[in-house]
Amino acid sequence: MSATPIDITIRPITPPDVPAIAALAREIWQASYPGIITQEQIDFMLEQRYGHERLYDDLEDADKWLDQALVGERRVGFAFSELRKGEFKLDKLYIHPDVQRRGVGGQMIEHVAARARKLGYPALVLQVNKRNTKAIASYQKYGFVVRETTVEDLGRYVMDDFVMEKKL
Repeated sequence: MSATPIDITIRPITPPDVPAIAALAREIWQASYPGIITQEQIDFMLEQRYGHERLYDDLEDADKWLDQALVGERRVGFAFSELRKGEFKLDKLYIHPDVQRRGVGGQMIEHVAARARKLGYPALVLQVNKRNTKAIASYQKYGFVVRETTVEDLGRYVMDDFVMEKKL
């Protein structure tokens, strides 16, 4: 049974938000990824994707949108989207564990989907670790289907993912 849905405010991430977003990413990853990937890989991915300089660079990229979800003043999640290889990609979607299954992810997905529709894209795509069964089930609930599989060699690690797509 789902918990009561909660209302959120979605607003763009700005430079002063970067340290809090990086901290939130670490908290969510530590709750979500043990058992799926190693702690060493978690640390590597957090540094690669959520280091402050990387986030500041992402904020400057005209083809990327970084949004955060708030309940009151509490930051409970974030979604990054971007134009990549001619498609509109939901690149990151992370929701704090204590508000998961309360509609926050769905509201964030709809926010990103509305942007994609406005820009004329027929679908929203994402990548998800094949072993992240909770996230896969959630994406399926919101209309995503597996389109293909992909394996990306990061040097020390391999990302073994599904590419999922939601028609808009």
